[in-house]
Parts: sequence; C-alpha cells; structure tokens
Amino acid sequence: MSTDFGVPPLAAHNRALVEERLKEAREAGGVKETLTIEWRGAPLHVEVIDMPVSTLVFNPGTHRIRAQRSHDPARDQGLEADPWSDESQAYLHFLLQALPKDPAHRDTDFDALRDSLRDFRQTDPGLITRDGILVNGNTRAAALRELGVPSIRVGVLPESCTWADISTVELSLQLRPDHRRDYSYINRLLAIDEQVSAGRPVGEIAKEFRIRDTTCEQDIWILSCLRDLIARSSAGDAQLRLMDFEEHQEKLRELHRRYSKESASNKDRAEVLRESRLAAIVLGYSKTDVRWIEPDFQGRYLDRTLPADLKAAPAAAPAAVGIPGLNRSVKAVGAEVAAAKSLTDALLKARAVEAAGDRAPAAAVTESSRTIAAAKEAFTDALDSAGKDGRVRKRRQAAPDRITAACQDIEQCITDLVMARGSNSLDEEAFDEAVVSLRSILGKLALESARSIKAPGDGVSWLLDAVAEKKEQAL
Repeated sequence: MSTDFGVPPLAAHNRALVEERLKEAREAGGVKETLTIEWRGAPLHVEVIDMPVSTLVFNPGTHRIRAQRSHDPARDQGLEADPWSDESQAYLHFLLQALPKDPAHRDTDFDALRDSLRDFRQTDPGLITRDGILVNGNTRAAALRELGVPSIRVGVLPESCTWADISTVELSLQLRPDHRRDYSYINRLLAIDEQVSAGRPVGEIAKEFRIRDTTCEQDIWILSCLRDLIARSSAGDAQLRLMDFEEHQEKLRELHRRYSKESASNKDRAEVLRESRLAAIVLGYSKTDVRWIEPDFQGRYLDRTLPADLKAAPAAAPAAVGIPGLNRSVKAVGAEVAAAKSLTDALLKARAVEAAGDRAPAAAVTESSRTIAAAKEAFTDALDSAGKDGRVRKRRQAAPDRITAACQDIEQCITDLVMARGSNSLDEEAFDEAVVSLRSILGKLALESARSIKAPGDGVSWLLDAVAEKKEQAL
C-alpha cells in the first residue's frame, strides 16, 4: 500500500507557479510539448513546463531507493517522521546518487547520467504533482542540482492526484522498456510486493512488470524468503538488510527453481537444500559454486569439515507439533532440517554483526569474523568435494545423454520423412548420404563400446552384433 506523506512546505508556492507557467504555455501558441502517461487505466497527455529545480522536492515514497533507505536507520527514521525536512531531502539526494548494493559508494551510473545531462542537456521531461513532488525524474533532478542547472522540464499531473496515483504512475513510467536506469533488483521486488499488498492479482502485476506469471510468483517467494532471513539474522542491535542481498539475484532464482522441483517429491529434502544454499549465499559463494549444493550436501560433505561449534547439538525432535486452538498437529521438521537451519541462523547472525562494524561490540565483531572464516573454510572444502563428485557424475552421464538426444533427433527425422512423402519433397540422394554417415558413425560407436564396456547389456550387444553382421555381409 502507498504511504500518504502529506504535502511539502512549498506546496502553495509551487501550485501558484505551476498554474502561472501552464497559463503562459497555453497563451504562447505554437506546438506544445506533452508527456503521455498511464493515468487510472487510460493514456493521458499532460503538459510540460519548466520548473525551478530548487523548489521541487524528492519523492519520499519512490521505489527507486526503497531498500537503500535502511542504510542509515537514524536518517531513515527521520525521513519517516518528516520527509520534507532539509535533512530528509538531503538523505534522499544522497541515496539517489549512491550505489544500490552499497550506498556507502557512489554509483557510476549516476555519474554517467550527470555527464549526459551536462553534455546533451535534458532529453526527456520528468513528472511532478502540482505541489512540486517529483514523481518521475528524481535522479535527474539530483544530477541537475549537482550541475547547478536552475530548471528542469516536467510534465504536470492533474489536480486530483493522490499518493496512490503517484505510486502507480511512477511504476508505469519506470517499467517502460526504454527507461535509462532500471530499478535495482531488491527495489523491483518491493515494488511487486506493494502491488500484491494492494490486492492486485498476480497475472495483472506480471503484465504491468512485463514478466511471466511464474516469474512474478518466484519474485514474491524470494522476497518472503529474504524477509525471513533478515528476521533470523537479528543479533542484538545488528541485523541484515534487504539491500545486503542485492547481488544475489541469479542465485536466489536458481534456488527457487531447484527448491520447487525438490519439494514436489520430498519437502524435508527441499528444506535442507534451501538452508544449505542460503548459507552458501550468505557466505558469498559464486553461482557456480552454489549449484553443487544438493539435498545431501550437508550430510555427505559439510558435516565432515564443519567445526564442532557450528554443528547443531543432536536432539530428539518431536514427532508432531500441535496447532493451538485447532486441536490438530502437523509433522515436526526432521533432524536434518533443524541442523541445517541452525547453521544458517548462526551464519546470518555472524554476518549481521560483522556488517554492523563499529555499531557492534568489538569482541562480538571479532568472534563473528572468526565464525565466518571457519565456516568458509569448511564450505570451501565441502564444495570442492561435491564439485569433484558432480563433475564425475556429469562425465559418466555425458555419453548416455548424447545417445538419448540422437534418438530424439531420429524420431523427428521419421516425422519429417512422413511429411516429405506427403508433399513429394524428399531429397533422396542427400538422405542416402546422411544414412551412410550414420552407418559409419555407428561402426565407430560399436568399436569404442567394445573397448569401454566389459559386460555389455542388451542395447550394446545389439549394436555390436549389428555392426559385426554388416561386416560379414560386406565380406
């Protein structure tokens, strides 16, 4: 749901200035510049005018920096309390030019936008309310202020505009395929979540965000997962933030796909897989490393290398857990799931304390760094073993997979033959040459099979016999 932040202090001044400049534009004659937006379900052409950058205010509800606001909790609280104060507006300006994954650093994309505005001036108009709130163009306004440019071209929304309209219009403009600077991954998840909270169906949200329904459902699942991780990471005053997961988009999406596949057959194995991969993501492993983690990773590889203080103490888990008020019970999580969750929780808390730095006691930071280092050493050894076994399995499966693919191609060839016969379009000479090549390749396959397989089964025996029979006929 969109938040109502009220009106800025210069609202009356901006309204009068907007009306004055709209009137001037209408009386000037000639071709008027307009901006087309999606307004309450239909296209709307709004007039474009010049406005002083200094009188406009950044939108405190913009989706572009939603996750990054937690970078400085104290300033974020001030922003919530008074979004129009100089301190709050300065914080928004700071976040608009900051790197999404780490606001402590400046975003090179912002610098590129600033340089483009300096060299080529403003090409596309922004969008404001009549109160002077920037609905679209917050980042451009921040760049223009740094350049010392006094004015900005903006379209003006209708007088009836509400905060719900501001949120909807901003999304529709930011999600256009040609937009120059996309939302960061986490802010996109939050924008989707806002639409879900507003009660919109998944199909409608997916269409607006130009993604498939399944992708939208995946993003909803991932955000729920991240919020669970953040809650579990709480260690005193230290806690992870959504933007700490900004760079893990592909790993999280692969986790969802693998989790969904595994949970269809075994829910507990899926949960163990989920926890083990999340632990590896928290430790910062690459996508290719995380892929080696399967449901048996912890029991088969990690338990052998994990320090004793990171292993969950074995406990007799209850067979069932009661649901208060319903006089019913559900199956309790297994020991493997509990152990995997315990390890992930420990790593989440350690990472949160380590990331807190000066805000956490020095002894706690040192201990957390030790925990992370020990876990990384154990995971690296376990991943190395899992990777070696995985590569061996892939090599063992490579030859059978190629035969299976060839069979599928030959099945398609049969269909093509039937269709060619119906239209009398078969190139018989080319087909004959292809079959001769197939015979030659089958001969080579039979030779290597005889060398590699000591106890041939029915399939390999047939291949060897067929090639041997062909040789006898040739003699």
